[in-house]
Amino acid sequence: MERIKAAVVQICSTEDTPANLARAGDLVRAAADDGATLVAVPENVGFLRIESKTDHGEALDGPIVSAFARLAADLGIAIVVGSFPRSGAPGGRVHNTSVLIDKGGQIVATYDKIHLFDIAIPGSVEFRESDLVMAGTETVTATLDGTCLGLSICYDLRFPELYRQLVDDGAEVLSVPAAFTMQTGKDHWEVLLRARAIESQTWLLAPNQWGHHGGPRWSYGHSMIIDPWGQVVACVSDGEGWASAWLEPARIESVRTQLPCLQHRRLI
Repeated sequence: MERIKAAVVQICSTEDTPANLARAGDLVRAAADDGATLVAVPENVGFLRIESKTDHGEALDGPIVSAFARLAADLGIAIVVGSFPRSGAPGGRVHNTSVLIDKGGQIVATYDKIHLFDIAIPGSVEFRESDLVMAGTETVTATLDGTCLGLSICYDLRFPELYRQLVDDGAEVLSVPAAFTMQTGKDHWEVLLRARAIESQTWLLAPNQWGHHGGPRWSYGHSMIIDPWGQVVACVSDGEGWASAWLEPARIESVRTQLPCLQHRRLI
């Protein structure tokens, strides 16, 4: 792994794709101006469904990913596009797809969200992602400038076996872009993120949506960067913004040497 200055971006996306891309672009540029060379943006960054009955799927070379590819090439940085609705799934559905773009603007890897958010909390939140989205089936890691990243999206966070697989496949940095709801985020977001970092002994990037998107949709925010010991080393408070931190390879080595729990696993 190389030493990397990474940043997480926090925005309040809506169904207005041009406005979302403009705001996200401003925040990515600000993080890059401060020296970040790897910037992660949230799930549904370019289009977050509120009232629409469809997820407005587009191709991998459509407006959302193309905008971030141009931005990555212009700034000479890598970008994790948290997710976008990728067209082409059977039955008129989309995939919820995360995209890793290198500093030349080339797509390095894509990941289709495996665990879909189908939940109903009486008197609180009800959401059925599977009505419009088809689940992915494969875990994804990718090497970028000598660093292995493991890709995931939002609700995946509740399934530790996915992260075990990513670590087994060499992940040193975990990406968890999200649109984590206000209702569940206030109690579970930081707890789960820190748990995944601690048990995986990796760096973790968690850019989250924030605020009231319209209609019933609210997101918790508190985008974070967490180290392999489970410490929050950077966090965005309420509002749109970004936070950055140095991802040190020595920190992984130190934690795994002090507490070699990955070597002590017995149940696989």
